[in-house]
Amino acid sequence: MKKISILSLHLGYGGIEKSIVALANLLVEKYNVEIACTYKLYDKPVFELDPRVKVIYLTKYKPNKKEIKQALAKYHFIKLCREVLKGIKILNARKKTMIKYISNTNSNVVIATRDIFDEWLGEYAKPNVLKIGWEHNHYHEDLKYADNITRCASNLDYLILVSKSLRNFYRLKLNKTNCKCVYIPNILDSYPSKCSSLKEKRLISVGRLSKEKGYMDLVGIYNVLVKDYPDWILDIVGDGPERKNIEDYINMHNLSDKVTLHGFQNKDYIDKLLNKSSIYLMTSYTESFGIVLIEAMSHGLPCIAFSSAEGAREIIDSGRTGYLIKNRNVRAYIEKVEDLMNDIDARKKIGHESRKDVKKYNGNEVVKFWYKIIEKK
Repeated sequence: MKKISILSLHLGYGGIEKSIVALANLLVEKYNVEIACTYKLYDKPVFELDPRVKVIYLTKYKPNKKEIKQALAKYHFIKLCREVLKGIKILNARKKTMIKYISNTNSNVVIATRDIFDEWLGEYAKPNVLKIGWEHNHYHEDLKYADNITRCASNLDYLILVSKSLRNFYRLKLNKTNCKCVYIPNILDSYPSKCSSLKEKRLISVGRLSKEKGYMDLVGIYNVLVKDYPDWILDIVGDGPERKNIEDYINMHNLSDKVTLHGFQNKDYIDKLLNKSSIYLMTSYTESFGIVLIEAMSHGLPCIAFSSAEGAREIIDSGRTGYLIKNRNVRAYIEKVEDLMNDIDARKKIGHESRKDVKKYNGNEVVKFWYKIIEKK
């Protein structure tokens, strides 16, 4: 039986981590699967992992970026120096332990999930190892970022991209190397037996509360909507650095009884919430794929997103399975939400098409693309 190693920064909350667990759960049906993590953030992986998958934690540390920022904000210079030195020690341990793992592993296939892991895998893997990079992020016109990915992946056998546009982009960038660029979408790890009735007056969005996800735009949009539709409420699931700004906006505009910030939640919690929601709202500035979109669509929810979220453009067929709003036109976004609020038949029609459409992301279908690559070795 072939052995496959997946290199992961951690197994906490995050889209990359969710994808790693989903893939590992599928591959373990056919292979011996091991996940090598730099950091152990929690007692166990956040997302449910098949017990047959072995997890190895390479360091005893946790990242201390938050502590450095806090010390800097409070002008605690002694603490800042201490945390900076600790941060350097952590980064050195991250590099040393991961390179050691890559150099010594007896795996037939190694899948790297971060750019720095791509670089180390290309440089330190044994000659007979199939070296695969798995890029989840969109460069979003940041050519420095794209150039770094190209450099790090140049010694790999494959670079897996989660969208067709990214595959085409990196194929040109890597055309003078031996690294092959392949499109494999992210996995819908479960397909609910029942979909939402779409009768509840509930809007929902799920994701990390960071600037690129546009949640300040979302609460601004909701603040306009709620004036004419006071019975509709908004659920936001996730956490992150923008949470305080969002909370301040909610309090300033007296929306605390209308908007609920649920924080990070497990899959069962999110599924239950999706199943009693009626419209999914995405306001991301950039999105490489958008797992949350296909999850919402699997529950039969019509989805609305700005077209700036590149991954959403490949998932949503505007007008049939949801709506894509061009040029981040907030007024147009609001109007589409209002259209769906006013018309349950439209919600059901679009929701039916979206639920049908996302079956192509079913894990048993997507994993076949991985098998083709893995079995070439």
